[in-house]
Amino acid sequence: MSERYEFIDMGATGADAVRTAFANQVAYCRSSEAPVTARIVAALATLLDAPATGFARRMAEWQGAPLADALPLRAAGGLHALHLAGAAPELAPIYADAEDINDAAIVAGVVVRHEALLLPWLDGPPQTNEAGRSSNFIAAMLWLADQGLPPRFDCIEIGSSAGINLMIDRYHYDLGGVQVGPEPGAIAFTPDWRGVHPPQHGIEIAGLKGCDVAPVDLTDPAQALRLKAYIWPEHHIRFARMEAAIATAREKKPNLVRATAADFVEAELKKPQAAGTTRVLMHSIVWQYVPEDQQMRVTTAMEEAGAEATPDRPLAWIALEANRAAHHHELVVRHWPGGEAGRTLARSHPHGAWVEWMG
Repeated sequence: MSERYEFIDMGATGADAVRTAFANQVAYCRSSEAPVTARIVAALATLLDAPATGFARRMAEWQGAPLADALPLRAAGGLHALHLAGAAPELAPIYADAEDINDAAIVAGVVVRHEALLLPWLDGPPQTNEAGRSSNFIAAMLWLADQGLPPRFDCIEIGSSAGINLMIDRYHYDLGGVQVGPEPGAIAFTPDWRGVHPPQHGIEIAGLKGCDVAPVDLTDPAQALRLKAYIWPEHHIRFARMEAAIATAREKKPNLVRATAADFVEAELKKPQAAGTTRVLMHSIVWQYVPEDQQMRVTTAMEEAGAEATPDRPLAWIALEANRAAHHHELVVRHWPGGEAGRTLARSHPHGAWVEWMG
């Protein structure tokens, strides 16, 4: 498999799109300091050459858009779950990033022996709930306050997964020296801040509510284990954050409901909005999983609600989504009235390790 990144249409389908999706994911992982995950995905890609199992054939003959569906990460999550459970000890050298081993042969053998356990991992998209991304949300709120919007934010989130980012009011942030949130906080974030610091303002989180089509209960050990399987194993700090998020959820569960993105946004935007409060839609690394018809409904609902927004009851849209061409994520913000066109405020590491501020 080529190690070169090749940009493709997220909606591309067919055998060539499957191979390119795996090549894309390998390059993406390497650019994000995830060499072990890159090795796992590269080894999985070798199964496409002559698929000898139902698992491999299902990947090779993928019926949807493999890049948009995050097919490589679905498969990699299944292998990581086996490793975390100790069910496939032969994977340990790869996860230890050992040299001079045959990754492809090891992975092929594991797939043969554990196919029944691995197949269900292809049924749904990864749950990539990462608390580190919330630094971007907070920085965007500081910027919005600097634009004159009320610094009291009522937040709704789509694709909330386990609701880890619905607890951002319980975390502490050091954003280029700008301090936000309780100290020490349930989790403390100090991303490598590049560029000038964001604006300094006192902000208040008035509300946090989210939705997911398949919400995860952090207080359920089995569901939490599945979420951990999607954490890239070389990112040790993310496992520590996950444990802290689990403990925080046990104290008070996040406000999370089961719903599609479009149904949720349309319903929430119809509710009364308090004066002196900025209503915010936020999401991270989820837009590619939202069906196109729902993307259109969400966009229409936001723009229609934005047309009715006032300076005392403004509306904002904070999106942190992948730019596959550049191997990073971009923080884009729109607000009504006054900022309908949108503004790219930052580039970011996919899990919040660094933020390059452009706001």
